[in-house]
Amino acid sequence: MRDDVRALLDDIDGRHEAIAGAASLVLDAVEGGGLVYAAGAGHSLAMVCETFYRAGGLAAVRPLWDPAILPLAGARRSSVAERESGRGRAVVAAAGPVPPDVMVVFSTSGRNPYPVEIAQEALARNVPVLAVTSLPASAAATDRMGTRLAEHASIVLDTGVPPGDVAYPAGEPRTGAVSTILCSYLWSLVLAELDDLALARGVKLPLWTSSNVPGGDERNAELMARYGDRVPELTDPPA
Repeated sequence: MRDDVRALLDDIDGRHEAIAGAASLVLDAVEGGGLVYAAGAGHSLAMVCETFYRAGGLAAVRPLWDPAILPLAGARRSSVAERESGRGRAVVAAAGPVPPDVMVVFSTSGRNPYPVEIAQEALARNVPVLAVTSLPASAAATDRMGTRLAEHASIVLDTGVPPGDVAYPAGEPRTGAVSTILCSYLWSLVLAELDDLALARGVKLPLWTSSNVPGGDERNAELMARYGDRVPELTDPPA
């Protein structure tokens, strides 16, 4: 299992052009005063959480999600919800992204209406789309939309997740899901490239600091004040 995962990680290391392009789009958004919108359904919501309010992560991130697509709120219902037409478009319409914002859509198969509609609606609003998806898994998945997420993206970040999201045992995989591992690593590479690019441009990135290190609370308070009005998920819900 370890060798299989390492081989998949090594493949991601070779996708320099897409990673650099993604970092450039994100920096353009942040430097221009825009937001990075992050969306996903099912277990791809783990990656939405990974982008949002995360130590070392960007503060200029707004998570997009519909309560019905959260597995913890009803696993069977969540699978049905992400296949329903119109739900993805409604989520984008409610958030209202505009240039210079950028949309990041996480979906391993990229074949359900929810992620596809989010990408389509973002592009219709002239908001560039980063599709974090698996081309092998997407190619092997049953068609539900007549189109896939990767076909509606400004840049495709291919995770290389195998069909079925399982990697063990070799030859007849049935367990050992790898999508979260590979997506997290790929997003970390984008952030590392973003940091280098920002340094070269002389841009100070708005990055969260762990509240468990000295000065963390103070630094984060500044970012809360800066983005709280535009990212309602950062503030506590009304009593």
